[in-house]
Amino acid sequence: MKLSVKSDYAARAVFGLARVFATGATRKVEDLAAEQGVPANYLVQILIELKAKQVVRSLRGKEGGYVLARPPKDITLGDVLRAINGGVIEPPALGDNRCAPELREVWAKFKRAAETAADSLDFQSMIERVEDRAKMYYI
Repeated sequence: MKLSVKSDYAARAVFGLARVFATGATRKVEDLAAEQGVPANYLVQILIELKAKQVVRSLRGKEGGYVLARPPKDITLGDVLRAINGGVIEPPALGDNRCAPELREVWAKFKRAAETAADSLDFQSMIERVEDRAKMYYI
């Protein structure tokens, strides 16, 4: 199973915004793109989709840019994937009556497991993992 590059870039953008959420700072598209290794032109399109699904919001003006629409603890990887793809994973077999019912049942179970996993991964936890690693030291 392979997720789209767009999904990856969207997750990177939300992660970048989550890292500065506590400060209240906005991030300009160009800065966020450079920091996350995402083409700025493509990132604009992704941010528009995330904004439409209330994952991010934009602020106008000289100090404007993008911020998360809600705290990182309230945004999951599942939210981001649904905003970009319409779902976490959509096995084609689920809508195909020619597929054996037993196999459709397995695909449905797989879909539920993927959704549960994606919904358990919030961006605050990701930030805390990064902070914990930064605190570690080696002798």
